[in-house]
Amino acid sequence: MSTFRPCLLPLIVTRGRDQVPISSKFESRMDAAVIRNFGELLLDVAATVPDGVCAFFTSYSYMEIVLAKWDEWGIIAKIFKHKLIFLETKDVLETQEALANFKKSCDSGRGAVFLSIARGKVAEGVDFDRHYGRAVLLFGIPIQYTQSHVLRARMAYMLDKYQIREQEFLVFDALRQAAQCVGRVIRSKEDYGIVILADFRYNKQDKRSKLPQWIQQFMRESSLNVSTDVAIDQIKSFLKMLGQPIDRIALESIVLDETQVNEKSKNLSTTAVQQAASVAAELHRDSMRLRPEWHAVSLRLKFRTLSLCTVGNLFNMQWCIRQL
Repeated sequence: MSTFRPCLLPLIVTRGRDQVPISSKFESRMDAAVIRNFGELLLDVAATVPDGVCAFFTSYSYMEIVLAKWDEWGIIAKIFKHKLIFLETKDVLETQEALANFKKSCDSGRGAVFLSIARGKVAEGVDFDRHYGRAVLLFGIPIQYTQSHVLRARMAYMLDKYQIREQEFLVFDALRQAAQCVGRVIRSKEDYGIVILADFRYNKQDKRSKLPQWIQQFMRESSLNVSTDVAIDQIKSFLKMLGQPIDRIALESIVLDETQVNEKSKNLSTTAVQQAASVAAELHRDSMRLRPEWHAVSLRLKFRTLSLCTVGNLFNMQWCIRQL
């Protein structure tokens, strides 16, 4: 990602102020100290970061358990002193209304916290750009429920076809979803935000190396394996630096003008069409090996997969069909 300033502050928080490790691992997720440290981390962030904050849990059930404990211990009441709290539910209309009120609260200067699910509707398609998302927190690693029949069938296929072990697939998928959540806060060249990965497992090299490069490029040694109090100190310094007026000259130095954009779009489209023709021809050859009555159905299915997974929206699929 090309930037003119360090617009992202990724922090891997591995323990709370009491130095107790925090994680959403099955063995420790229900530990009172872990749940309390999650709550104190969110409270400190809400008290330090202006405007909007978004926090993601690994599942609806875990979010309900954690919120019940926070309410019992008075953490929710303390957060309310700094920001309003909204949350995602399984009801689409309720979630949309909560999002609208969340944005109104941010626009009014009151600030708000939005509690969501890593694999929920908000994580997949809602942007928290500008002041709506100055910080995003991930409470744990969103690993899928492994008893799902669909997931087990998929993992068996990956192992048989590509020799990808179950654990490798689950970890990669979880970190891909984590990156999806993190990406909600950086939506333009002028945006800036804070990313807090609250789980000591993020600090392991095999996990951290699977995060996308646009996150890793901003990671520093000082932002790894930190406690809650150290993270808050770094957040204060980051906000003080990024709160300054934007250097327009530096911004313009990384932005393409209209001529450059058109030239790159033309080159990209040409390359995409060439790749599409090659893939389409290969699909055509493969489908010819099938029985004649399955030929047309196979082509339609494979072209649909090609348009969604391989080429995207860079070319018109009808062009490929005409070539066949």
